[in-house]
Amino acid sequence: MNVIGYIRVSTQGQAKEGYSLAYQRDEIEAYCAAQGWNLLHVYEDAGISGAEVDEEALEVEREGFRDMLEALPDGGVSYVLVLNTNRLWRSDIVKVLVHRELKRYGVDVKSIEQPTYSIHRKDPSDFLINGLMELLDQYQRLEIALKLGRGRMKKAQQGGYAGGRAAFGYTAKKGRKVIEVNPIQASAVKRLFEIRERNPGLTLAETARRLNAEGYTTQQGMRFTKVQVKRILDRKELYEGMVCYGNVKAAGLHEAIL
Repeated sequence: MNVIGYIRVSTQGQAKEGYSLAYQRDEIEAYCAAQGWNLLHVYEDAGISGAEVDEEALEVEREGFRDMLEALPDGGVSYVLVLNTNRLWRSDIVKVLVHRELKRYGVDVKSIEQPTYSIHRKDPSDFLINGLMELLDQYQRLEIALKLGRGRMKKAQQGGYAGGRAAFGYTAKKGRKVIEVNPIQASAVKRLFEIRERNPGLTLAETARRLNAEGYTTQQGMRFTKVQVKRILDRKELYEGMVCYGNVKAAGLHEAIL
């Protein structure tokens, strides 16, 4: 049986509590070996924040997750194997979107910590247990988000970068309060906006193809997709030297790329 793995660390606390990427990968590899399954690949996402949802396109904006979905049309995959379903979703809307995408390709979810879980299963007891676990995870996520939000709001008001993982084009170094320009990524950002300025009618997908054809790659060294292009375009003010977080908009301490 062919399966693909998915691992994610969405907060620093989860890494400390045993949900590190290395731990998740080891558990997935050991589980596949015990079951005699063929593990084709393990996709990963790492960062402070969890999933962002493009509500207009109804897509989950995680690079590793999107790469995983792009591999599914090739067929032959029975399961997406995770340590726990909270690696795939931590909110109801993301859960719905993940179910929709996997059902499209006839792929189910297999959770090591929730062995009876299935996106097709409708057993009432499983529904109750898994639902309670997911509600608890969501409550903890909201509690953490509230605490982080207060600190990030204050940081934004002072011109600091309020986000989690540094935006594409920048690097966040440990101990530094200001993000720094990543020259290689910054060149891709500049080129993207040049392409859009010269071709205002170009679609996101066509823009991504232009970048790929010119040899530009994402932070993971992968080809650009329309989701990643949109994410960069949405951060134009950041690349122009501004910091925007919630209702806060201030001149940033970081160097502008555009």
